[in-house]
Amino acid sequence: MNSLASPTTPVVPLADGGSFYSRSPARKPRRAWLAGLAVAATLLGLPAVGRAQPSAVGAWSAPQPWVYPAIHASLLPNGKVLYWPGYTGDTPKFWDPATAALTDAPRAGYNIFCAGHAFDSRGRLVVSGGQLVLLYGVKENALFDAFTGAWTRSAPMNYARWYPTCVTLPSGDVLSIAGLDEQSLTVPVPEIFRLATGRWQTLPKASLILPWYPRAFVAPNGKVFFATTTSRYLDTDGKGSWSTVARRLVPGRDDYGSAVMYEPGKVMFVGGADPPVNTCEIINLNQSRPAWQLTGSMARPRRQHNTTLLPDGKVLATGGSSEFGIDTEPGKNLFAEIWDPATGQWTLLAPEQVYRGYHSSALLLPDGRVLSAGGNGHPDAEVFSPPYLFKGARPAITTAPGSISYKNAFTVKTPDAAKIAKVTLTALGSATHAQNFGQRFIALNFKVATGALTVTAPANANLCPPGYHLLWLINTNGVPSVSKTVLLGTTTTVTSLRQ
Repeated sequence: MNSLASPTTPVVPLADGGSFYSRSPARKPRRAWLAGLAVAATLLGLPAVGRAQPSAVGAWSAPQPWVYPAIHASLLPNGKVLYWPGYTGDTPKFWDPATAALTDAPRAGYNIFCAGHAFDSRGRLVVSGGQLVLLYGVKENALFDAFTGAWTRSAPMNYARWYPTCVTLPSGDVLSIAGLDEQSLTVPVPEIFRLATGRWQTLPKASLILPWYPRAFVAPNGKVFFATTTSRYLDTDGKGSWSTVARRLVPGRDDYGSAVMYEPGKVMFVGGADPPVNTCEIINLNQSRPAWQLTGSMARPRRQHNTTLLPDGKVLATGGSSEFGIDTEPGKNLFAEIWDPATGQWTLLAPEQVYRGYHSSALLLPDGRVLSAGGNGHPDAEVFSPPYLFKGARPAITTAPGSISYKNAFTVKTPDAAKIAKVTLTALGSATHAQNFGQRFIALNFKVATGALTVTAPANANLCPPGYHLLWLINTNGVPSVSKTVLLGTTTTVTSLRQ
């Protein structure tokens, strides 16, 4: 079986000190800085990470050839990954995490490179915009349904978009915002794909110039929070409106930093800027006056990296470059790092073998591993097994419902009920350009019974927008189960679950 397919003994490559501390000869003014970094890294024991036990630092599979770099990648409700490359765009592929098999996927019908994408409440991947030519967008959009295996085309958007952000709203509709139009001009007006009509509705009173692919999340108040330098709420009711929330502490980090909502209402912005920084900021939108504050810094600066929410609520950072420039491979970060929200600190993990920078992607997989793929010039993929997969037997989900509804309790049968410490949900990921626009994490309340757990679904769609999610059980050793895919929604919407 291919090494990417559910490995039981993943490869643990040794750290390549030369590549980890390598630098571009053209960047002579930075050599002293990099030499100092190498000394500091030695004192921190970074090269030794590659020789540590997997239970401490995790393990990476060997790279697998993937035909094209995975510039866009989404975890589908059927457990497969849909990905597509750049420039030519409309040549998508499927990758099966269970077997590592690559197969052709249907074509969307237009160039979906540099599009935005997010899942609607029915589990369809809504892809908005794409590329006419470099820096010029298109109005086309397409929806991929994993259950039928087909793309459908809805009415075009009101604005062409290249580099837009898509966000699944509490209604289950999908917001598309920002990007460049067919004249390469910035699009200031947001619009929403309405499931009920299959058409796009503009928010004309919410006109605002935003960075490309702005990092955005649904907040507990139902508004969309934008983690830009000047952070704002977008109210999508009516014709739309903006309000200012706070200003980030480290300026310039909209330039290919990555962000996550690691708990409902709690957002972290990681790295970014040019030259890159290692600083990280957090904001708690549940407070009456939210403000950004610094949390623990990463071991090295990163930009063009990916951040992935894990089943236990920790945040994994992979890839990126520490050098000045849009995609500087000599400054590659091979070591993964993990952030613990309980301590605010980062821990170094095992290094991957291939640089994952501009045009790379990363996704949490249904078995708890993490896919790291793509990057310009790197048509391959590696899979990371986090340390929690080496800390003992995994708890098992015997049965769980295929659908759950807000506020309601549901039963999960497991022979490990007495040893379960957490029950969590993570939304299906949909990643591109250093950001996963689909991922979400929420811990659920539960009670223990004999051979089962009684679990309570999230209270409302503001805390966790509707759609397909991965349900996890995590035991007292911190080991997650293999997930179960469930559809979260209102009592009415979940009755449409497809078997």
